[in-house]
Amino acid sequence: MRKTILSLLGVLLIVGAYFLGQIIIEKNNRKRPTPEKVVKTVFIDTVQNSNVNIVIPANGSLVAKRRVELFSEVQGVFKTGNKLFRPGQEFRNGETLIRIDASEYYASVQSAKSNLYNSIAAIMPDLRLDFPEVYSKWQSYLNGFDLNKSTPKLPEMTSEKENFFITGRGIVSNYYSVKNLEQRLAKYNIKAPFSGILTEALVTEGSLIRNGQKLGEFIFPGVYEMEVALSKSYASLLNVGEKVDLNNIDKTETYSGVVTRVNGSIDATTQTITAFVEVKNESLKEGMYLEANLNAKQEPNAYEINRNLMLDGEQIFIVRDSILDIIDVQPVYFSDTKVVLKNIPNGTTILAKPIPGAYAGMLVKPFRSNVNEETNQEKLNK
Repeated sequence: MRKTILSLLGVLLIVGAYFLGQIIIEKNNRKRPTPEKVVKTVFIDTVQNSNVNIVIPANGSLVAKRRVELFSEVQGVFKTGNKLFRPGQEFRNGETLIRIDASEYYASVQSAKSNLYNSIAAIMPDLRLDFPEVYSKWQSYLNGFDLNKSTPKLPEMTSEKENFFITGRGIVSNYYSVKNLEQRLAKYNIKAPFSGILTEALVTEGSLIRNGQKLGEFIFPGVYEMEVALSKSYASLLNVGEKVDLNNIDKTETYSGVVTRVNGSIDATTQTITAFVEVKNESLKEGMYLEANLNAKQEPNAYEINRNLMLDGEQIFIVRDSILDIIDVQPVYFSDTKVVLKNIPNGTTILAKPIPGAYAGMLVKPFRSNVNEETNQEKLNK
């Protein structure tokens, strides 16, 4: 009897443990929630092919179109003038930039002029006797001879005998020697070839200037040129007279320029062609760095998009019935941020902004609105 009761209790205990375990297992088996299907909202554009202006970006620094490097052809001490020889100093056309002490050389010029005068005076008695018909013009020449002024031109010799007589006395050779000395004397004063400003001064008043020494640089402000190097593929697209839009690095100021010269040869090392853009503006300075946009040509039946929308293999995403798809395109020009494409049918719906993780067959929700893009982006972020 006792064994029977114990057996029944053991069976009941086993059955109870089994049912208790089932209850615990059912409580721990939670149902996984079904994930909601997320459909990304995307910005779209509708392609409408047209003529696209291909703009070639270039950059460079400005150089004054009229500039002179000042060198000395004589030697002497730099004398103080009416204006200091300093960078930023303005000079008018014909105004003296540099005066070099020429007192010693001036004395030698005056001596040569005096010798010429004496040589002509010495032949006057012979001219009166042998060539009375030319005596008066040579007498007038002596009367107008001033040692403090430039040597006047010799009277024109009208006969062969007169020519032989004057030349045989060494008058002509002395005259040209004096004129040569006078030309060199003029080099002791360096005058401004045009109205402008001094941008570099390598000497100061009182310093000794040597022959061949560089003294500074002088420019005409307001008219500058910018040299730009472009790929040889654009050689046939550049035309003299082409209008160019320029801006500074900060893109706060814009200027208008024109292509004035195009180099006729291509650099063999870099395979680039050089063009020169002229720009006029009083606010510009030499050495200023500018960016230029050259209008190369118009590409017909093309469309322009951002470069980050291009896929590897010359493909782009399009939207068909709210599903992303991929088509092949033909890029014809790349810039830093844009790409010009062909072979896109009119009316094709393409992405206006890239989507992270996009793939062909992805379900999307097209979004097109006229409101500000920043507001649209805020909505998508939410």
